[in-house]
Amino acid sequence: MPLAKIVILNWNGVAHLRRYLPSVVAAAPSGVGVVVADNGSTDDSVEVLRREFPSVEVLTSDRNYGFAGGYNRALKQVEADYYVLLNSDVETPAGWLEPLLACLERHPDVAAVAPKLLSDTDRTMFEYAGASGGYIDYLGYPFCRGRILRTIEPDRGQYDDERDVFWVTGAAFCCRSAVFHALGGFDDDFFAHMEEIDLCWRMQLAGYRVRIVPQSVVCHLGGGTLTTDSPAKVFFNHRNNLAMLYKCAAPGQRFVAVLVRPWLDLLAAFSYLVQKRRANFCAVFRAWREFIRLRPALAAKRREIGKSRVPKPRLHIYKRSLLLRYLFGRRTFGNMME
Repeated sequence: MPLAKIVILNWNGVAHLRRYLPSVVAAAPSGVGVVVADNGSTDDSVEVLRREFPSVEVLTSDRNYGFAGGYNRALKQVEADYYVLLNSDVETPAGWLEPLLACLERHPDVAAVAPKLLSDTDRTMFEYAGASGGYIDYLGYPFCRGRILRTIEPDRGQYDDERDVFWVTGAAFCCRSAVFHALGGFDDDFFAHMEEIDLCWRMQLAGYRVRIVPQSVVCHLGGGTLTTDSPAKVFFNHRNNLAMLYKCAAPGQRFVAVLVRPWLDLLAAFSYLVQKRRANFCAVFRAWREFIRLRPALAAKRREIGKSRVPKPRLHIYKRSLLLRYLFGRRTFGNMME
């Protein structure tokens, strides 16, 4: 079995493939194959791949199953010890992958690792999607070393230490294939957004660690599928975050979230209304309606997760309120954690 395979999920991204795939192919170590899983594209992605990238293996799908479902279906066809999931808008320099694989080889209890993400449009800045490793607060709000809510820091080497984190980005996600399949992969029902955080949470509940390896650096464009704050993205972020909390959080954390989150989400909805973004306002309520509809299925998933849960999982959950401390001026990861 190959040690690793790089798998890129593509949906109507022919421009990204032409721009970024050459760097991925050039930087792939010897013996590491590159696979593009096309997620039902309606552009000429498949034709371009077969004509312009003959060394790349192409998998095709009958329709768009989203990030979660698309990867789950593709990875059933990929054999490797390690999966390297890469967005189609990521540029990879030479030597980026070796530190990630070395970390997994050194630490058998580490299930997933990721590189540091810099912005492709300004490479002095962290990139929103993952920066240098992710955390989550007690109410379920994710943040990163290098990005708190919308505040993004310049990269000055301040987060270059390799360490365990709560989640790593799906834009460049390297994991053990055996653990991925044993835990059921991504949650198909998420479709897109937060599926990697959900999987990282389940990995930790099962006794594994998740780690950031900043010695590896890639550049990510971001926003290639859904633009920031589009109604669809607002819907998926709210619904999937609630679903993740319901499935994975301990009873105490879930109880606090049930009391507080409805009010915070209501506040978020009305902030969109004040901004005259009615579609986003409605998306928050649609997310809650869908979450309530899915609760019986989520309860079944929670019971299934409980079967692999270790007695005392090591969870890097921030025990304070991210939003409250942000309002009081804690705008960087360093002072947020003080």
